[in-house]
Amino acid sequence: MSHSRLTHAVEAFGLVVPIEGRVAVFAPRAGYDLSALPKENCTLIQPLKPDYDAFAAAGYQCDIEEAGTYAMAVVVLPRAKAQARDLLARAAAVADVVVVDGQKTDGIDSVLKECRKRADVQGVASKAHGKLFWFQGGDFAEWRASEPTQVDGRFVTLPGVFSADGIDPASQALAAALPAKLGRVVADLGAGWGYLSSKILENENVRDVHLVEADHVALDCARRNATDARAQFHWADATQWVLKERVDTVVMNPPFHTGRKAEPGLGVEFIQSAARILTPSGHLWMVANRHLPYETTLQACFAKVDEVAGDNRFKVLHAQRPARKRR
Repeated sequence: MSHSRLTHAVEAFGLVVPIEGRVAVFAPRAGYDLSALPKENCTLIQPLKPDYDAFAAAGYQCDIEEAGTYAMAVVVLPRAKAQARDLLARAAAVADVVVVDGQKTDGIDSVLKECRKRADVQGVASKAHGKLFWFQGGDFAEWRASEPTQVDGRFVTLPGVFSADGIDPASQALAAALPAKLGRVVADLGAGWGYLSSKILENENVRDVHLVEADHVALDCARRNATDARAQFHWADATQWVLKERVDTVVMNPPFHTGRKAEPGLGVEFIQSAARILTPSGHLWMVANRHLPYETTLQACFAKVDEVAGDNRFKVLHAQRPARKRR
């Protein structure tokens, strides 16, 4: 069995894991190898619901945010630079020793270079197209993402959330294609920071809008961007989420990446979830990149499917009447 960089650093490079004292692990994805750390001392800081649930099911203590101080913090480097810096600054503020683990494609080399300017880097371990290093001390306060980004003069976002720097053009295309009548109860699956829901809430005929989002950080932004009392917020995996009542309309711009990995199957699961929660006469409105072959799944799950708008980049699809037999 191949060891992870964390285990490799402990066994071959002198990284000392504290026997006592809490260890915080920032942003580990499901499947990340934590075997080098004492499980009973670990707290995983993970705002993504599927990963949070996976580690909780494995017996780990999980939280949305750090609290108190730690003997060690491990930061699993994300690809987004601003998010990576924010996590590092947060870890350095609460932990005696900070360990940073990341792939070259996530910018680990540049992060190491910058950390050497600010702190005492005590060791570096290279393995499997990535590096792990650890340091003590240093001033990283300027890396904190203390202020949200303003988008379009009315929305706020934070580093690491989808489309943090501006309104996603695919979501804009979908919003422009939505009809005047959407039904009384609408679900926005993968609601992100709330752009689509904010547009839906401009419709006075809508009674409830359910924003379903797996990223707790994005959902917190959505709470600030969709302040209408009709908005209801759900921190949940959209592929698993259910409501006591069925919804009239589902609107969605489904993701097709998990971190670096392309997973078009996520969109398929979103479509299946939409069919499951809709009323028998319900409608699905979705947008997707032009090359993604979602029509086969849509035709298996719905009685009628049409492309209603699009260009060479995106397609807006409208599906009606979910099939009785659903996966």
